Amino acid sequence: MFTYYILIGAIALVSWLVSNQLKSKFQKYSKIHLSNGMSGKEIAEKMLADNGITDVKVISTAGRLTDHYNPQNKTVNLSEAVYAERNASAAAVAAHECGHAVQHAQAYSWLTMRSQLVPVVSISSKMSQWLIIGGLVLGAASGAGLGFWVSVVGLLMMGMATLFSFITLPVEYDASNRALAWLKNKNMLAPQEYAGAEDALKWAARTYLVAAIGALASLLYWAMQILGNRN
Repeated sequence: MFTYYILIGAIALVSWLVSNQLKSKFQKYSKIHLSNGMSGKEIAEKMLADNGITDVKVISTAGRLTDHYNPQNKTVNLSEAVYAERNASAAAVAAHECGHAVQHAQAYSWLTMRSQLVPVVSISSKMSQWLIIGGLVLGAASGAGLGFWVSVVGLLMMGMATLFSFITLPVEYDASNRALAWLKNKNMLAPQEYAGAEDALKWAARTYLVAAIGALASLLYWAMQILGNRN
């Protein structure tokens, strides 16, 4: 168990470092004001229009870094710092979230797959570790048998959450690529503004990468614990 705490601690440290760097980048590029004078809302609406999407609304949502696309009600939700601001960071985030809307409109396979997994993962991610630990404790108390299979069920649930994390990677990277391609092809940003938007989105993508690696590391650790006890 001590090894597990070291593993989780190391992953948490890397995640914290990447998250802090992301916040620093967004703060830095929020000081680069757009020469076109457009707000995040206006950029999002233009990207949607340029892609022929007319049934998605751009709305403001409370909080910081709370930006997301909701496929259920077809809304691009931009945080207050993005919705009304006119800087490179706002442009990057607004275009990225619209990238998800474009994915949805074009039935992008990875997004469809991730959406289908959401109901399952919302349950499995909460229960998996409890089942694994409970199964290991039960197995230690009563020997192999029921405890092992309880742990295996938990491991399978954790595997689904890990799969979800990895499926999220192409979804997020593709949304950023769509955003950057549109910003560049439509000459929406000056060179310095574009460089800032590109760098900000790269760091945002790295947070998902760290999360996926962390999920895989945790899955492998528990798999070794369960199979090791079996032997």
